[in-house]
Amino acid sequence: MPDNAARTVPDRSPTLDRRRLLGAAAAAGLGAAIGLRGSPALATTVPVTEQRERAVVVGSGFGGGVTALRLGLAGVSTLVLERGLRWPTGPNATTFPRIDNVDRRSSWLTDHSLLPGMPPTTWKPFTGLIETLVENGMTINCGAAVGGGSLMYHGMTLKPGEADFARSMPTAAADYAVLNAVYYPLVARMLRISTIPDDILAAPQYHSSRLFLDTAPRAGLDTFRVPLPVDWNFVRGELSGRYQPTYTTSDLVFGVNNGGKHSIDVTYLAAAEATLRVRVAPLHVVRDIALDANRRWVLHVDRVNTDGEVQERKRVIADAVFLNAGTAGTTRLLVKAKAKGLVPGLPDAIGTGWGNNGDRIYAWLGMNEDPGKVQGGPACVGGRDPRGPVPTTIIHAGSPQQPPQGPSLVTLVGFGIVPGAGTWAYDASADDARLTWPADADATTLAAISAQVGRFATVGGGTIIDTNAAGASTWHALGGVPMGSAVDRYGRVLGHSGLYVLDGARIPGSTGACNPSMTIAALAEHSMATIVRTDVGRVF
Repeated sequence: MPDNAARTVPDRSPTLDRRRLLGAAAAAGLGAAIGLRGSPALATTVPVTEQRERAVVVGSGFGGGVTALRLGLAGVSTLVLERGLRWPTGPNATTFPRIDNVDRRSSWLTDHSLLPGMPPTTWKPFTGLIETLVENGMTINCGAAVGGGSLMYHGMTLKPGEADFARSMPTAAADYAVLNAVYYPLVARMLRISTIPDDILAAPQYHSSRLFLDTAPRAGLDTFRVPLPVDWNFVRGELSGRYQPTYTTSDLVFGVNNGGKHSIDVTYLAAAEATLRVRVAPLHVVRDIALDANRRWVLHVDRVNTDGEVQERKRVIADAVFLNAGTAGTTRLLVKAKAKGLVPGLPDAIGTGWGNNGDRIYAWLGMNEDPGKVQGGPACVGGRDPRGPVPTTIIHAGSPQQPPQGPSLVTLVGFGIVPGAGTWAYDASADDARLTWPADADATTLAAISAQVGRFATVGGGTIIDTNAAGASTWHALGGVPMGSAVDRYGRVLGHSGLYVLDGARIPGSTGACNPSMTIAALAEHSMATIVRTDVGRVF
């Protein structure tokens, strides 16, 4: 059968009965939280089709975007499967919900937002932007969109130093020199990163950023301006009144309505599609991966509508599969495949090495100097502790939600280095995998970050509140398919030709006390340079 051919075939999917899965999800307290977890409702009559592809990329975030572009430039016909929607923006667009008017666009197939601090509004479930997974000991927030988490993240494009990189990723330590010389700079050019200009930092809306830069050195930090993938002319347009505020009010958690953010969809994926070799298929949810008798990769896929209803079930057969579904998505697919025998001989390390990147978010309030109720973003200034025993990074993130009365607050985000102590295990009752994160796994790093943040109150007055105290959470999940024990340095799954993991799932635990996006992309660039040279035309 030629590439891209499709035909209707009998349904032999290995997934469990859909209604039973939904019942199990409800019994587990997951409500309508479906997507890679659980399953959407089936339409009355759902066709089943089969199609043949040379290469398939699952997921379209930092790893997936890089992978798709490099395959396209190498002349490889490539299908990108993305469960979420494409979200086009522009000046004064209303693409994304705002923090004061959160609606169904905010959440992946739930009837309310699971993010803390959101109002108790309910709605009809929608294929929205953020999936929140409540696991054992940790809650994970995952992007669900064309471009992945790059639409919702603040844009912190941070590069770890060599020692911190090696401490987080010892298997890749020997590659740091070439990453630093070639691939980190390549990512920086592709995302067109820059730091906040002086004129914008001087604006009244950025008073809280200036307050951070004044206080942080007295708290023992070396300050810096955060590299960001932002066209600052859009911020100037807001300051001049031409555009509705979004950057300048830090109303960014669900995406930037005004555009000007160089997210993966408008950089790497746009360039990939321009090769005419890459097709992006939104609203395609991958349920299982299997290896058939002919050693071909088979993806069992649901094409859904925006209500989560299955419109078509597909078996996509490929010579090569590149898993970039985010740490939770990639890991869960492989844990399921191993437990169900869909891919015989997967490494024992599948499902191990997971970590939360040392994430912790604090509120600083009642300080001596009022930071103001309006605080500009993205997270444009930060500081590092050059002398502490544990590497830590503290970032100022403007706070769009302010108490209506009383003192203003400033959000401080901490990153550290943690061990990949989390594990994923198959749950047969839900046909899914669940994470267990030990409560004390990040205790040393948490103590260092808490002490560092506490010094802000010591030198600047006020109180520090740990917003994660009631329940640990992360926006930067990593690991589950670790380098060295599950994949090689280039993301090849050990013992399985044509199966690759190029997203954060292969990074065990943390990325050197930094936001992980730049390292995920740089590692993907480094890996694809080798894969294109050695595997294209031989493996697939």
